Parts: sequence; C-alpha cells; structure tokens
Amino acid sequence: GLSNLLDVLAYNTHLNGLTANINLNESFLTSAQLRSSVISHAETLGYHPRSRTGSTATVTVKVVTSDTSTATAVLPSGTKFTASVDDVSYTFQTGEQYTASNDGTGTFVFKTTAGSDNLTIKEGSAKSKTFIVGDTEDQQVYVIPDATLDTNTLAVGVFDSVTSSSATTYTDIQKSVRINTDSTVFIVREAPNGYYELVFSDGNVLGKSPVAGNKIVVSYLSTKGAAANGAKTFIGANNLTVGSSNYPLTVTTVSNSGAGAAKESIASIKLNAPVAFATQQRLVTAEDYKALILQRHSDTIEDVTAWGGNDNVPAKYGAVYLSLKFKDDVSSATQASVKDAIKLNLTDNLAIMSIDTVFSDPIDTFLEVTTTFNFDPDLTGLSVENMQTTVNTEISQFFTDNLSKFGQVFRRSALTAKIDDLNVALLNSAVEIKAQQRWTPTLNVSETHTIAFPIKLAGADDVNRRITTTTFTSSGQTCSVRNVLGSTKLELINALTGAIVKDNVGSYDPETGVVTITGFEVSAYSTSIKISAVPADQATIRPLRNHILKLDTDKSTATGILDFQNTATIVS
Repeated sequence: GLSNLLDVLAYNTHLNGLTANINLNESFLTSAQLRSSVISHAETLGYHPRSRTGSTATVTVKVVTSDTSTATAVLPSGTKFTASVDDVSYTFQTGEQYTASNDGTGTFVFKTTAGSDNLTIKEGSAKSKTFIVGDTEDQQVYVIPDATLDTNTLAVGVFDSVTSSSATTYTDIQKSVRINTDSTVFIVREAPNGYYELVFSDGNVLGKSPVAGNKIVVSYLSTKGAAANGAKTFIGANNLTVGSSNYPLTVTTVSNSGAGAAKESIASIKLNAPVAFATQQRLVTAEDYKALILQRHSDTIEDVTAWGGNDNVPAKYGAVYLSLKFKDDVSSATQASVKDAIKLNLTDNLAIMSIDTVFSDPIDTFLEVTTTFNFDPDLTGLSVENMQTTVNTEISQFFTDNLSKFGQVFRRSALTAKIDDLNVALLNSAVEIKAQQRWTPTLNVSETHTIAFPIKLAGADDVNRRITTTTFTSSGQTCSVRNVLGSTKLELINALTGAIVKDNVGSYDPETGVVTITGFEVSAYSTSIKISAVPADQATIRPLRNHILKLDTDKSTATGILDFQNTATIVS
C-alpha cells in the first residue's frame, strides 16, 4: 500500500513539475511553443503577425465589341477570373473598379487611375461578416470566424443603424500615420483559435468608436495562400455588359501570380517582434528600416538592408539607401508597387526630415568553390564519383542555409568542417575560392566598363592569374580577358590558342576590388560574361551593403583523390 501511495505521489509531483515547466516556457517569447502564446507576447511589443496572403498577378484586360457609339465601359470591382495551378482551379478578382474608353473601333482597354493598363488581380473568395454593436458598457467582441482571410483586403464600414445605406469607412491602424480624436481606425489581431478579431477605440484613444445600435460590415478575401502562386493563364469568369450586349473579356498575362504566403511562422514572429518594438514607429537606424519594411511587406520581401548615404560609393549625403530582396515569384510590377508604398506610407512619414530614400537593387556576387578531398573507398560502399556528387550537394545546401541574404558572411572553415563530417571515408578536404561578377556588355560598342567586387582582391603574382573571364567573341575570334602575370594590367587573348590579341584592355585595383575593362568590342557572348577574381582573403568573404553571396554551381567542382590507408608503405 505504501509503495502504491509513493508511486501516486511521485507521478503527481512529476506532472506538477511538467506543468510548471510548460507554463514557465510559455511565459516568455523566446521559449514559447504555442502559437497563441507567441502571438500574445508579440502583441505586447506592438507587433501584429502577418496573416495568410493571397497570390497576386498583373494582367491587361480588354473587351472587343461591335459597339462604336458607347464612350466608356466599366470593369467592376470584384470581377472574377479563373486560373489553374497543378490542375487545381483558383479564382482571382479585381480589388477596385477600372474604366476604359472606346478607341473608335469598339475596343475598350481598361486602365488604372494613373493611366496604366497593367491591372492587379488577387486570388480569393469574397466574404463578409456583419456585427451589431451592443451596449457599450458590455465588452464588445468582434471575431471573424475565418482563419484563411487576408488582412490586407479587410474593408470595414460602420453604419449608423441597421437600415442605414451609407457607412463610415474605418482604416487598419497599420496603414495610418497620424491619429487624432476624429480618426476612424481599427486593429485586427489573430485570436488564440486562429480566427481574427477586430478591436476599435474605446472613444478616448485611437479616435472614434462605434456606438450602440451601429452596424459593422466587414468584407474580405478568403485565400488559398501560396498554393495559387505560379498561375500563367487567366480567363474572365463572366461576360461584360457594354451598352446593351454582353462580350467576353480578353485577358493577357503581364506577370504570373505570386507573393501568396501562409501565415507568418512562429520562428519569424520571434525574430521580427523584438526588432519591430525597438523601432518605436520611427525610422532612424538601419535596423528601423529593416524591421518596419519586413513587418509591412514580408509577404513579398524576403530580406532588406539599409545604409546611410555617407557610407555609399560615391557618398550622397542627406539620403538613405534601401536594397530589397524580393521573393522569387514577385513580378516586376509588384516590386515597383511595393517600393512606391514604402516611400508613400513609411519613409515619407516616419523618416527624419530632409532624408531622401534611394532604392538600390541587390547585387549578386557569386563564389566559385573548387574542392579537392582525399577518399578511402575501403571505408565505405560509395565510389569516388558518388562522394563527389555528395560533396557538391552539401556545398549547395551550405549556401542555401547560411548565405543568399544580405550581410551573411562566407567562412571557409565552416564549409570544410561540413565537408569533412560527411563520411568517415572522406579523410580531409581543401577548398579554393574565387569571387565572380557578371558583365553584360553592349554588342559591337567599345565601352569602358567598371566591375566592382565587394572585397579586396589578391595582388599580382608571377605564377597565378588573379583575373580571368569566360569566353566571348571579339574581332572575329573566341577571346577572354586575363591579367598579365606579375601585373594588374589586363590583356585580351585568343582563348583557343593563347595568343595575345590586345596587350592592354584595362586593369584591376586589388585594394578597392574594382576591375576596369576597356578598348575592345564584344560581338557575341552567351547570357553574360563571368569575371572571376581571387580574393585577398579566401578564408572570410564579407559582402558590403547590397551584395549577396551566391554559389555558381556551373563553375564549382569537387574532385576526389583516392587514398588507400591500408596500403603497405615500402621503405627502400
């Protein structure tokens, strides 16, 4: 009996300890595991995680009619289009009304208010939810029972009564810059059950508040998120009425659908919430720009970097430079729209006065990784060819996991450690690194081109070339550029015979990393000309500003050298 009693007490003590440990973990943002706990902590820091985001596409829409007398046609907001991805059908729709003028032949091309014929359509099904405001003395709860809504599409209208026909529009507080007593704003936040809750002012702060008897109508899009990315062909779901007749819509795709995303992950919330809190809704430091931009546009932007004009080359005082790394499926039209939104809604309102915002596109700096390793096949069932493939795969994964974003540093020792740990049969490895920039010259024009590497380059050597390029056609010959041995001067050679075509076509500066090429015409090349350079320090490559390190898989090799350790050594 005492033994059973001790077992029960031990179990109860263990259960209480486990419960206390879990409760303690959930009390802190960094250790919390439940999504509801992480969101709650983020809200105390003023951070609102991203909801599911609908995929968007850019299209041109026109309607060809036999009506030459009707002056204008209207494409209503909510006009639907269908598209398929992996044999699954999705519905896209317009988010606003567009108009078109008759060109005189009965053709109407719809345009935005800015005059562009590139229209944005978004995936999702239109839904709405209505609330009646009760007694203000009671706590009002407005929960939208839909975990798939895109909060960017929320439209909230407050009617004076159930029978009123006109409404006051309320705006998401995340899109508001200044708030006073007359402001009409709302806060949308994710509830513990995954649904979304609307919160309004209490009438004292955050502007006006709905009063008893008001009717609140919420409309939004319920989306499929990333599943609808990649749609290429769009078809108008219904005909359009022009004059007294109906006509089909002609839709041309400008950019495939993209930027659809799932809800922000727990890991992302833990990373972004503390940084967003530190910004305090102002743009002063580089981290402020990064935090606010990622908070508002994480559905389209993968990474951000910022630097002052004084750090730019050449320097430009009174400016801040931003470089945005967009996600792969984001169209150029969407990228331009996001940049405009950042300037209009963020930097123009929250940045220090007299500071201009300048966008600078990311620059890819590629690394060529040449790996050699000793391999003993007696220690494994793999062949040397299989091990070479495994090493190449590991190198690619290393770049995916550790690089390909702003500010990420390549450390050769970290890579060699990964390679050496792959298999006991891989005895040791050596890695040589070259940096690479890509040059797209103007054909048949002799021009001076400057290629800037974000690192110092190795000085001239009497044995090894420091600068080399891939081949191209010049003066009717297959040529390439290389530096003269023992010199920083560049020469143009025949890549097939090695004969010098021109003995001076520029130079390179090891200290600044600038390569200058001039004095000849390029008549043909494949995609781009790759310029390879040996870094001054191959062990650590730290990119500057908007440079991103990537792997050139075509010029990276892994070569295994057979090393049979059990072979007897004969001493003569």
